[in-house]
Amino acid sequence: MTTPRASATRDRLRAGIRPYLEAAPLAALFLGISSGFAFAMIGATLTTRLAQHGITKSTVTAFALTFLAYNFKFLWAPMVDSVRLPLIGRYGQRRSWLWFSGLLVMGAVILLGAADPNQALHLVAIAAIAVGIAGATFDIIIDAYRIELLEPRQLGVGSGMSQYGWRIGAAGAGALALLLANRVGWTWAYAACASFALPAMLVGLAMGEPARHREPAAGRGLYAAFSAYLSPLAEFMRRSGALVVLFFVLIHKIGDTLANLTLRLLFQDLGFTNDEIAFYDIGVGFIALLAGVFAGGILYERAGMKRAVLASLILMAVSNLSFAALAAAGHSNAGMAAAVGFENFASGIGGVTVVAYLSALCSLRFTASQYALLSALASIAGRFITGTTVGTLIEAVGYVTFYLLTTLVAVPGVILFWMMIRSGLADLSIGSAGREGAQPDVQR
Repeated sequence: MTTPRASATRDRLRAGIRPYLEAAPLAALFLGISSGFAFAMIGATLTTRLAQHGITKSTVTAFALTFLAYNFKFLWAPMVDSVRLPLIGRYGQRRSWLWFSGLLVMGAVILLGAADPNQALHLVAIAAIAVGIAGATFDIIIDAYRIELLEPRQLGVGSGMSQYGWRIGAAGAGALALLLANRVGWTWAYAACASFALPAMLVGLAMGEPARHREPAAGRGLYAAFSAYLSPLAEFMRRSGALVVLFFVLIHKIGDTLANLTLRLLFQDLGFTNDEIAFYDIGVGFIALLAGVFAGGILYERAGMKRAVLASLILMAVSNLSFAALAAAGHSNAGMAAAVGFENFASGIGGVTVVAYLSALCSLRFTASQYALLSALASIAGRFITGTTVGTLIEAVGYVTFYLLTTLVAVPGVILFWMMIRSGLADLSIGSAGREGAQPDVQR
């Protein structure tokens, strides 16, 4: 016999799962799968391939520069918003770019697989750069399509499903490449992985042009082109407190980025083996991340965007303390599992709530341009600081103090967002993508 408590628990569980089964969030899952695979092709997969071909370590690490396309994709994102493609453009601005960039990614990945590192390393480099640029362009349009496909109430769940998809696409493509490379060679392995672009392209076929898409103003000539390039930033800057919002986006993730980019150094210096790192950092961390993404979607649904973002910012800041504790404790498998689990759970929640907030900041007229700018701004400060000063800082103060400092660095972002909530700026800054039944943004 079912008790009232059990029945209420089952009803709450169904209510929590139901938003994930709607068409738009499910589409976001498949969009995420296609978004993640290209990154994997020029990441660990290419590193493994080059190493197996006996390429020197210095040359292998130089290929990391191909990721720069993802950091600077905002430079050509306005083109995705404003340039109408010939022939297929009649199927809609978003779908035509989704299909076009998908084909570009597939072609670039196939070219990368066909290039022989031992015979033509320069061609491998060119192909890797092509994958980076095409993949970043694919990301631009996938993000825009996802934001415009989701209703404001679905942004949290949709962002979570996109995060799931990204992980599936990156891990799935990387695993498939390794399995096939041992059997049919790297050329055919890369060709097979190119098919990971298809889920997003099929979403465009099944879901159609997003109903919430707003075409930017059309024009001809050099002035019109220049105006189209600057209009996304100009529209954002006309909003109340735009500079404060941009400053928040710039600083909110610095502490989290500093901590995450140095974890492998910590594990190495604490004497963890590769097997231990693989099990705890990758295995336990991956499960905790997926749990965090699910929890983030529920938190966004129940608490609302502002409180969910604030809670996730606090959790991400506090999670850095777990690595300070691990550094103090030394080599401890239980400590590593706890620290990695907590950090990934917090990151999973933040990956949903903060991504949803950045999505909501966009105008439906300039979704591609504004989201590319905001996402780049959110990561650039932490990456720059890490690459220029962190190694020296760790040597000077030690890991414990360093992770305590990363926690303190995260505090201003938490306080600033809390002040934005209290002042009403968190609401005023929202673009039409975050408003139900919104019309194109106007000056407020």
